[in-house]
Amino acid sequence: MIVDSALYRAGAREQTDCAPHDYATLRSGAKDEGDFVWLGLYQPSQYELDEVAEAFGLHPLAVEDALTAHQRPKLERYEGGMFLVVKTLWYVDAEDAVETGEVAFFIGPDYVITVRHGRGSRLAPARELLETSEEQLLTEGSYSAVYAVVDYIVDGYVRVMDGLTEDVDEVETSVFSNERTRDSARIYRLKRELAEVRRAVMPLREPVRRFANGEGAIDPDLRPYFRDVLDHLSSIAETVENLDTLLSSAFEAHLAQISLQQNEDMRKISAGAAMVVVPTLIAGVYGMNFTHMPELDWTFGYPFALILMASVMAGLWIFFRKSGWF
Repeated sequence: MIVDSALYRAGAREQTDCAPHDYATLRSGAKDEGDFVWLGLYQPSQYELDEVAEAFGLHPLAVEDALTAHQRPKLERYEGGMFLVVKTLWYVDAEDAVETGEVAFFIGPDYVITVRHGRGSRLAPARELLETSEEQLLTEGSYSAVYAVVDYIVDGYVRVMDGLTEDVDEVETSVFSNERTRDSARIYRLKRELAEVRRAVMPLREPVRRFANGEGAIDPDLRPYFRDVLDHLSSIAETVENLDTLLSSAFEAHLAQISLQQNEDMRKISAGAAMVVVPTLIAGVYGMNFTHMPELDWTFGYPFALILMASVMAGLWIFFRKSGWF
């Protein structure tokens, strides 16, 4: 469906009397250099997207990619325009889960068409920020809208990384605590979510670099803004790699902790077994009932055997206690 459609002229949104789907009338209003139409679609049907493609002359291969979604971030040049795909991310902290969406851009000299997939990919805030910005970026043409949306999406990446960083810190604290924990499942889950972020961030750097280098009809005044987005992407990529390394180290430390705990348990079991075996040995000797055992006719033989067993167990307990086995 059509979420919003607008004509931007001389750096401001122009009021139009035509219907949102009257694409020909909208586009006819973009007469001067820098004027453009911004059309926003959300999970359009085949018919809706075909109608837009016919009105703006979009390439059928790009239309197919925008309709089916599940594309990796990329930038492709077609006759008359460019096609850009960007992944959107948002973090569900309760589930340690990174959810993904997708935005496809059809970019021409006088139009920008955004096709969104996924419930977390609202672009209205980006449009509002661009329209109210004091920097008047709208005067730079259609690529100003591309910058605003990509910058807004990358800011979302930063919020996702903040959530993941906090959870990785929690895992580190848990792994190196004195309590017995089961962190392996959470570590694996976080590494999987980092891989999701990596699939969104890493391929996007090349398209943004191409924009920053001036590919397409980008005004030179707009290129520094794309370089700023590229800098943010590089920072996020470094954070992803750092967190992944920390999780790998935490997992190795967790396995080492488990091994140490098992060794400690075995020491305790062995010490307990020793404290049981020695009295059992003494009882076994006295239970053989040989005729010539001196203690058999001794009045205090039985109490002596019990005191001997207790003394040996106490001695073993003191020894193991000093050795740190208990």
